[in-house]
Amino acid sequence: MKRNVFFYCFVVCAAVVFDSCSDEETYADMRKKEDAAINAYLSDYNVKVISEDTFAAQGYTTDVSKNEYVLFDSNGIYLQIIRQGCGEKIRQGETVDILCRFSEYNLLGDSLQLSNDNLYYSSIPEKMTVTNNSGTFSGSFDTESSLMYAAYSSASVPSGWLYPLTYLNIGRPVNDDDETAKISVIVPSSQGQYYASANVYPCLYVITYERGM
Repeated sequence: MKRNVFFYCFVVCAAVVFDSCSDEETYADMRKKEDAAINAYLSDYNVKVISEDTFAAQGYTTDVSKNEYVLFDSNGIYLQIIRQGCGEKIRQGETVDILCRFSEYNLLGDSLQLSNDNLYYSSIPEKMTVTNNSGTFSGSFDTESSLMYAAYSSASVPSGWLYPLTYLNIGRPVNDDDETAKISVIVPSSQGQYYASANVYPCLYVITYERGM
């Protein structure tokens, strides 16, 4: 798919991003605003934050009925596992194609910023190629069809999309009760896409993951 198909999305996205910070702000000021935006979301949506120890004790699950998110202290990511998914985890040394539906919300502006989870993109899932390197994941978007690439001009998959893969089964539904993996994840700027990192704002993503053919 040609990049000009996504031009409108790119313009809207860029306008939101560049409106979110001022040239007169210091990096420390922007970090404070980012932290405040995350804390406001946690408070406004009654998020119950659990520790990594509690997460492990629960079998690496989060209780969606209690709106639980686990906070990973090493990177500031908050993760809610809505569905662990069918199939199996990505094995060490394995490289797989993953198809995603996602919505990206800018928590600083409290707005939907980018999404392919709609009728227009119903036949065009986000495709990324991911490798498990001894428990650390790396990945790149398919530049021919990627909405994320078109919007942010980077094929690198944000760490905030990859980190949850440790806890998810990435398969393809076969039986009626099979479901794709689904998460909600709060991603600080340091773990986010290029514009979020450059302009210091956090994003909330809702993402589904399905193994490609």
